[in-house]
Amino acid sequence: MEMKNIPFGTTDWSQIEPSEHKGEHGMATWRTQQFGDIRVRMVEYSPGYLADHWCKKGHILLCLEGELHTELADGRKFVLTPGTSYQVADSAEPHRSYTSTGVKLFIVD
Repeated sequence: MEMKNIPFGTTDWSQIEPSEHKGEHGMATWRTQQFGDIRVRMVEYSPGYLADHWCKKGHILLCLEGELHTELADGRKFVLTPGTSYQVADSAEPHRSYTSTGVKLFIVD
C-alpha cells in the first residue's frame, strides 16, 4: 500500500456522519473517511451482532472497546479484546465476525 496525496489532517470521529449496516443479527454503525484508495472507519457493532457475509476484503483492525469474535472459513476462531488487533490481506482468508457484548473498532482497509 502506498499512501500518497494525503495532506496532514486530524479527524474528530464524533463529527463524521454515521451509516448503519444490518448484520444477520444486530447492527453495525460506521463512521468512514476515504483517503484515495484507503478507507478508514470507526465501527461499532451492537450487542448480538453477527455479520451477514463472509468477508474477503483485507483489513487492519484494532479493538478499542468490548470483545470481537472472528471466525475464518477454515474453522479457526480468534477473540479480540481492547488493545488487540488483526490483519488479513485481500482475498486471503474469508472471515466473519460477531459479538455478544458489542464492540468498538478502528479499521483501515
